[in-house]
Amino acid sequence: MSDETKEPGGDFETPKQPEPKRSVTTDDLSPNNNNKPLRKPQIPKFNFYWIYGIVVLFLVILLMKDGDNAVSTTWTKVQREMLPNKDIKKFIIDREHGRVYVVINKDVVRVKEPYAKDLKSLNPDMPAGHYFFYVSDLESFNRQLEESLKQYDPDKTIDVSTDPNRGDWTDIFKNGNFIIIIMVVVFSIVMFRKMSGGGAGGAGGSQIFNIGRSKATLFDKDTKVNINFADVAGLEEAKQEVMEIVDFLKNPKKYTNLGGKIPKGALLIGPPGTGKTLLAKAVAGEASVPFFSLSGSDFVEMFVGVGASRVRDLFRQAKEKAPCIIFIDEIDAIGRARGKNLVQGGNDERENTLNQLLTEMDGFGTDSGVIILAATNRPDILDTALLRPGRFDRQIGVDRPDLSGREQIFKVHLKSLKLDTGVDPHKLALQTPGFVGADIANICNEAALFAARRNKQAVEMQDFHDAIDRVIGGLEKKNKLISPEEKKIVAYHEAGHAITGWFLEHADPLVKVTIVPRGVAALGYAQYLPKDQYLYTTEQLTDSMCMTLGGRASEDIIFGKISTGAQNDLERITKLAYGMVTVYGMNSKVGNVSFHNFNQDEFSMGKPYSEKTAELIDNEVRGIIDAAYTRTKNLLIDKRDQLELLAKKLLEKEVLFQQDLEDLLGKRGWGAKPSDGTV
Repeated sequence: MSDETKEPGGDFETPKQPEPKRSVTTDDLSPNNNNKPLRKPQIPKFNFYWIYGIVVLFLVILLMKDGDNAVSTTWTKVQREMLPNKDIKKFIIDREHGRVYVVINKDVVRVKEPYAKDLKSLNPDMPAGHYFFYVSDLESFNRQLEESLKQYDPDKTIDVSTDPNRGDWTDIFKNGNFIIIIMVVVFSIVMFRKMSGGGAGGAGGSQIFNIGRSKATLFDKDTKVNINFADVAGLEEAKQEVMEIVDFLKNPKKYTNLGGKIPKGALLIGPPGTGKTLLAKAVAGEASVPFFSLSGSDFVEMFVGVGASRVRDLFRQAKEKAPCIIFIDEIDAIGRARGKNLVQGGNDERENTLNQLLTEMDGFGTDSGVIILAATNRPDILDTALLRPGRFDRQIGVDRPDLSGREQIFKVHLKSLKLDTGVDPHKLALQTPGFVGADIANICNEAALFAARRNKQAVEMQDFHDAIDRVIGGLEKKNKLISPEEKKIVAYHEAGHAITGWFLEHADPLVKVTIVPRGVAALGYAQYLPKDQYLYTTEQLTDSMCMTLGGRASEDIIFGKISTGAQNDLERITKLAYGMVTVYGMNSKVGNVSFHNFNQDEFSMGKPYSEKTAELIDNEVRGIIDAAYTRTKNLLIDKRDQLELLAKKLLEKEVLFQQDLEDLLGKRGWGAKPSDGTV
């Protein structure tokens, strides 16, 4: 809401902090400025670029002193050893100090004795001179030099110069040292910038001290969140909960006048991909308030105390921007229950960060206008102090969408696609039970890619079917060569699943069965259409187990041997059977007990039952699986003609749909028809 359209009871502005008052003394008044207070001179802030300048200046001075490091010698030694060997390049006369500097040819400095020993620490290209000696009479030196040259090399002349500015600052450009200076300066700047986080936010290199600053991304009027509740579909109950938070932020007096308190926080709980982060962004977009977004791992750092410092800085910024929303995604990164990681010691950095977060969420006032939203898919591991009222007042479940919710989500994602007239969101929702918003978005994108790959002008229903197969079973492996024997085993395996499910009352309706290889290891699969239900009876679970064992039983009946193709099936029925015995209390001998998540209790040191009970559980699980396998095998022996008919049809067509099974086996007599979800 803009400033021009605000009404009483609407958005309230960020409260300004009053400046501290102090008395004005006569020393602060200016006699020539109508007794107005004088401003005290501002002390310039420290800048790390000063250090760069000092380093460069030090290097320049150091290089200017290269000439003062010349090795002392005598004119007699120069006459007897250096001139006969023709190693001298030139002489430099320093009249002020009565010195003569000797510059040696650079090609002999490192290879000839005694130069290699005397000059090993000097720059061989140093123009200021390698040796020096004192002379009392320069004219006598020139005369003796001419005589020596005539004696040793009459044709050679050696340059003799008078250089009063020898060793000044221009010398750094006469050799390679200038390149070294540039490299040192560039390296220093890069290192300081890396240590300061790239220089973002703040002045210069002072960011090296800002490691304790919060890493939250701020969305305000300049970077406004453009997501609203219209972009969130399939989460009607969760939206109703968070809409009240938006109303709190827009009309706080509506609730405070009645004595109510604005909630401090809301925790979004749900499986991955259900839209928790999207819902939080929609809250920020609807409320039109600043929105701080960060992850729980942003508080974690290798340095001690950094996490707690970032929590303090985050809440300080939030109070300055109030009313606002803080959103912490994956809060379980810092919100794990304390006391379980005893091996890490009592001074655990993560626990210190959590303690600081608990303290900041408590606060001292309930009218600060700062609301915390957090999201996690693991609420069972969070600390109980974090979940109590007064911190996270509300826990909002963001569950997998039902049929109606999936249809709404499809409608949202289909808006951006160019669709054929035959695309029906309701049928797509029927074929995707258990899918979350992220899965549906992926299906819509894959369908568009399939249509573009086939050079279509619009996305058709068949593209969506292929996209669903792609998401469920993986990419179709058309070039994956399997032997005829393996293909026959796969056909009878999948036919066993289909026949068992077709003739069992509580089995899920079959939608599609195929022996086309997909994904990494899947040589075929059967797709079913489970109902949206939350309670299952013993009969339903038993029928589901029999349907899962149909492939293994079919291989045993037809070929008299079994293969490794039932690995995934066996994993599923083992987990289901143990769940029936140890979690749901569906076994008469073990009784009405449940050991679900019992070992996650912090005081539990092992299994909550004896070895005798463990042996009883194992025996009962094996009995349930053996009974289901015997029942499945007897059913397939009784329906062997239909089994072979369906397997041969699969070998012929490779893909069969629900209508094909009705033509081969007759209509399924159990429950509701799955015709609305057929392909």
